[in-house]
Amino acid sequence: MSVLQYSKDGLYVNVWYDSRKIRKDGGYPVKIRVTFNRRQQYYSTGKSLTLDEWESLHKSKSPRIIAIRKDIESSYNIVRDAAADLAATGSFSFDALRIRLKGAAIDSVNYAFKMKIDELKKAGRIGNMDIYKTALKSLEDFAGEHVPFKAITVSWLVRFTEYLRKRDLSQNTIAIRLRTLKAIFNDAKTLNIIREAEYPFGKGKYEIQSGTGRKMALLPDQIKKIFEYDDGLETSQKYRDYFLFLYLCNGINVADFIRLKYSDIINDEIYFKRQKTMNTVRNLRDIRVIITEPMRQIIRRWGNPYHPNNYIFPHLDGTETPLQQKRKTQYLTRLINRRMAYIAIQLEIPHISTYTARHSFATILKNKGINISYISEALGHSDIKTTENYLASFDRTEREKMATILTEL
Repeated sequence: MSVLQYSKDGLYVNVWYDSRKIRKDGGYPVKIRVTFNRRQQYYSTGKSLTLDEWESLHKSKSPRIIAIRKDIESSYNIVRDAAADLAATGSFSFDALRIRLKGAAIDSVNYAFKMKIDELKKAGRIGNMDIYKTALKSLEDFAGEHVPFKAITVSWLVRFTEYLRKRDLSQNTIAIRLRTLKAIFNDAKTLNIIREAEYPFGKGKYEIQSGTGRKMALLPDQIKKIFEYDDGLETSQKYRDYFLFLYLCNGINVADFIRLKYSDIINDEIYFKRQKTMNTVRNLRDIRVIITEPMRQIIRRWGNPYHPNNYIFPHLDGTETPLQQKRKTQYLTRLINRRMAYIAIQLEIPHISTYTARHSFATILKNKGINISYISEALGHSDIKTTENYLASFDRTEREKMATILTEL
């Protein structure tokens, strides 16, 4: 691929074989490298090759390798043209190139996805990055590695939805995949990649059906059983305690739980911000939680030694990248969920997960008559309507009351 090179006025663009880290498929990634004033940036082509494949790329007769070569050439041309246009006007910078490349996806939904995934990774938004990666995989499993924007019509979306249903995905999961694809189209419309007439979503076109999922909140007596549960195993005690801390700490999620530091405790209150909404709300406010005696006991049993800079619980050490933090969060969540599922069986109560702690916190407060505006603030919701919808999706107590009334004739 040495023929794919561009050099002018201090700008250099070429195809680069990144042999530093092997991928799971046994190949190494092929990237587009841009050099300007001795600074370099790399842009993904989404392709990886073995060394033999790389060395024979320009002369191979294999249909698969030929297709890969064409895709690499396409990626190279996109980056080169965008960089050269900026350099020609004297306005080249890597930030300007990044913005230009958002609009350079031409007709490829796949390429737009990959640019978005790279952007989220650089911003440390690993949860969203994983969502986009999963949505891209579903799209490519269904329609291939080069899907033009113009190919995605209302009828295409109907077929794609049916394909996802046949894979036994929940409606909520399907809605997330489709909303992610819609976000890619919204960006494409903003960047004038597509015209309004080519936009397939919305009223009178394709409307995404939301799913509520099967959310379940525990009753107070079931929470009491968890508090009292003791099978003599340290693993059970630890993850039971972690679950209860999530519940008592305003239904905090695991991503925020493992980031809590002793410096977040002020006058016997924990102050924290939700990672989930860090980049989605304009006014990010602290959530404040009074530390109760059960919470103190859990910290004493499982927490780090006290120091203002220490994490309260020993799962991060402060050296992790955002991606490593996300993976540690996922791992701890699996450990808690696995043990709590076991405990639920022993107690003969519904299935328990870390989400159950949050659902139970909100629902029990509501059923005890706590003002919904307080519950909304405690959950970190941006408005009360979000809280009302959230509570409505799993308030079994109210449904049981209605069922009783219907039989009291």
